[in-house]
Amino acid sequence: MAFERQPNELPQVLVLSPPAIFTSLESQFSIRFHMLKPWDSNLPLLQFLTSYAQSVPAMLVVPGDRLLVNSAILDCLPSLKLVVTTSAGVDHLDVAELRRRGVAIAYAGNLFSQDVADMAVGLLIDVLRNVSAGDRFVRLGLWRTQGDFPLALKLSGKQIGIVGLGKIGTEVAKRLEGFGCRISYNSRTKKPLVPYSYYSNVHELAANCEALIICCGLTAETRHMINREVMVALGKDGVIINVGRGAIVDEKELIRCLIQGEIRGAGLDVFENDPEIPKELFNLDNVVLSPHVAVLTTESMVGLTQLALGNLEAFFSNKPLESPYVD
Repeated sequence: MAFERQPNELPQVLVLSPPAIFTSLESQFSIRFHMLKPWDSNLPLLQFLTSYAQSVPAMLVVPGDRLLVNSAILDCLPSLKLVVTTSAGVDHLDVAELRRRGVAIAYAGNLFSQDVADMAVGLLIDVLRNVSAGDRFVRLGLWRTQGDFPLALKLSGKQIGIVGLGKIGTEVAKRLEGFGCRISYNSRTKKPLVPYSYYSNVHELAANCEALIICCGLTAETRHMINREVMVALGKDGVIINVGRGAIVDEKELIRCLIQGEIRGAGLDVFENDPEIPKELFNLDNVVLSPHVAVLTTESMVGLTQLALGNLEAFFSNKPLESPYVD
């Protein structure tokens, strides 16, 4: 992954789409790198890349606009040696193709784990205790006209299933232990050093839990892993929280189960095709919706900017990456 450049020459970095989540990114990056910005051109993306990015060695990817780094894009970038993504997930990257071409990958790593875990627990409390629903009840003047608000469920002591006991899932479990919750989990492999019950089958996990918290990544194997059978196994008082990826849950079946009362509620920070949200969810009082912001805190954005800078500077200095992605 060695890189050579002329003295006093700013290294080139391609930024595939406007990095809107960074308020200070461009000012910090522009003094260190020559940033190629396709969105400033009238040319179609692939034509821009072919015309101006043939020699670019590094690329910064800010997920969120459904742009996939695939063979079509990589064919236009014969000199590419590094992709830095600002995401902890890599489902927007063709990892196998990048590996085949010898392109290194740096990612957000564990930077967001605590923020996402906080959001997961917040959504769980909101759904169980009807926090958002209660807020609407008061604001609409229904407290005065309708009287008592419906009873909620407590969090303390609940049996919680975590799907994906990686860094985020582990942080979720730590927080829920403070509520006296009993934790079990499903993961690709059993974690020998954790005290929680392990289920190799997510359906069996759901059948033995009162809430499922989705923390795993999106792969071909996990797409629609939370299907109707899993939801029915969770039961009528069951709650689903998703801070992973939207497509891990079969969204159509989730809506059907919510409407028919086959599960109690859901807290969703991600959706199958976000920002496109099924309109049926808007009318459900047992659903809490969040605009894919579990990772977005002021503190995490400062840290992410520094991490992206650190990875790029390490690459251009022929040093090890600060957060390399390892399959």
